[in-house]
Amino acid sequence: MRTRSALSVAVVAASTLALGACTSASSSGSSAASSDSTIAKDDAIAALVPAAVAADGKLTVGSDLSYAPAEFVGTDGKTPVGFDVDIAKAIANLMGLEADIQSSTFDAIIPGVGTRYEVGVSSFTVTPERLKAVGMVSYLSAGSLFAVAKGNPDAVDPDNLCGLTVGVQTGTTQQDELEATKATCPAGKALTLLPYAKQADVTTNLVGGKVQAMFADSPVTAYAVGQTDGKLETLGDIRDAAPEAVVVPKGDDAMAKAVQAALQKLMDDGTLKQILGTWGNEQGALTTSEINPQVG
Repeated sequence: MRTRSALSVAVVAASTLALGACTSASSSGSSAASSDSTIAKDDAIAALVPAAVAADGKLTVGSDLSYAPAEFVGTDGKTPVGFDVDIAKAIANLMGLEADIQSSTFDAIIPGVGTRYEVGVSSFTVTPERLKAVGMVSYLSAGSLFAVAKGNPDAVDPDNLCGLTVGVQTGTTQQDELEATKATCPAGKALTLLPYAKQADVTTNLVGGKVQAMFADSPVTAYAVGQTDGKLETLGDIRDAAPEAVVVPKGDDAMAKAVQAALQKLMDDGTLKQILGTWGNEQGALTTSEINPQVG
């Protein structure tokens, strides 16, 4: 789950290496689950795609490639990889299109869907605010999770963060949640937030001791911890599980139905779980794709 603010809003390979860890084998960009040779065009799904989208033979996808293991840049420094990238390619294949994954800052994707991008696939959590701006088609459930230095040397309690320094990625709803917590802290025991543009920087500064904890989406936190060669550990339970969705233009019912049909097929034939399993997140796969699911 990429729980980011409605219209604003990882470990990039280079940053992962900076942490002194090895990237997973999947980060090379080769995922059999979503290759063109294994997922063929589905004529019924392709027929649902609006003509304007199908005209150039491409599905233009906006994605912030800085959020491992969902979407990031592979070890070659240029190839988009991650489970969201694989899912976007699978959707495009079923539509009879080629996925054109375009790197974007996270906060520019939603405003660009319908103009610059035909869909957004970048760990977007469904929120009431986002549903006012775009259409959303669900495929995954995830939550938020804290991480700390191995052994939790600062005795961080995720339910009592006042007096601590916590790192978070800018624009996330994790940042929103921490800001709300900060406002409740008493004088003399402030919660200090250090926001960074990239999750990789949050992780790096936790390893380096500049922050005492970090707060991010559960798949991202788990992946980041696994890349630090035992320097970090997760803390507490996954919080506030919610659906993630592909973003489509507001009011574009045809595109929403095409994406939903593609995602449902990937769910029904096991491909979605297979893709997510490649990245250690198969437990998050939904079994029913919904258009604009209602959330609290």
